[in-house]
Amino acid sequence: MCRNIRPLNNFEPPATRDEVAAAALQFVRKVSGTTKPSQANQEAFDHAVHEITHITRHLLDNMVTNAPPKDRDVEAAKARARAELRYGT
Repeated sequence: MCRNIRPLNNFEPPATRDEVAAAALQFVRKVSGTTKPSQANQEAFDHAVHEITHITRHLLDNMVTNAPPKDRDVEAAKARARAELRYGT
């Protein structure tokens, strides 16, 4: 999985449209192997991002869990701590 795609489920507040769209864009970039498609492929690229954004939003809206929602600040602090252990300061 692309390192820039972050888990979006079970956060309070829920993932925003921008977060979902950013994850979809990263996914399409990874799958297509390009960050900037040619003019000939731009329409297909944009369509894929739009469709994956829509499907991801639908998925997140319909998932259920009994776990309490995660706090974004707490999760970010955990990620920073893991990075510090991995890469040092």
